[in-house]
Amino acid sequence: MAECLKVRGLVAGYGATVVLEDIDLDIPEQGSLAILGRNGVGKTTLLATIMGHTTLHSGSIVFDGQAIERLPVHERARLGIGYVPQTRDIFPSLTVEENLMVAEHGAGDWSLDKVYEFFPRLLERRGNFGNQLSGGEQQMLSIGRALMGNPKLLILDEPLEGLSPIIVDVLMESIRRLLEDKLTVILVEQSARRALQSTQEVIVLDRGRITWKGQSGYLLAHPDELSAIMLAG
Repeated sequence: MAECLKVRGLVAGYGATVVLEDIDLDIPEQGSLAILGRNGVGKTTLLATIMGHTTLHSGSIVFDGQAIERLPVHERARLGIGYVPQTRDIFPSLTVEENLMVAEHGAGDWSLDKVYEFFPRLLERRGNFGNQLSGGEQQMLSIGRALMGNPKLLILDEPLEGLSPIIVDVLMESIRRLLEDKLTVILVEQSARRALQSTQEVIVLDRGRITWKGQSGYLLAHPDELSAIMLAG
């Protein structure tokens, strides 16, 4: 299967500060990758670097056969990378529908009607402003907005953080449905078990470097090894 994303020798951070070093990873089309690690090890920085929000010191990022490491953020999005940031970043003074429509781009399966079908709660709240939504509704809106760009790669940075268990279950089921919908997905999630249950491959970061990579199913079946890997370093 063709590669969706290929990263080689990535060194990146914020200004002169280096956070990530020697990052290599590959994700095939319609593949899924979990990124695990303790807080502060570089998970969000890696996602932000793929999207173009950090300082790239060296290395390459190839998406869908095209080198993108020097492209600005908006061009990466237009090529088909959807980003759901940890902060959600919805527009509080726009309605749900306006938030979705402002991100509409490209020909593909994802339309306003399909997002509403995928998240019926957004249809119910379509006229509400972003600052009138609950945390779970805001996260649905953030994911739905990313889908409106008809991405080939969807990047999710801790989409379940701070949400109630009921909403977590709803969103995890939505993420699993996305994985069945021919999307390539990168997922950062604090719950290792949830992340491993939902993805095919996994990398573990520590101090800005990849310390383990392999099959999600392997670590799921070997919890003692997972614990040792997460505690190392």
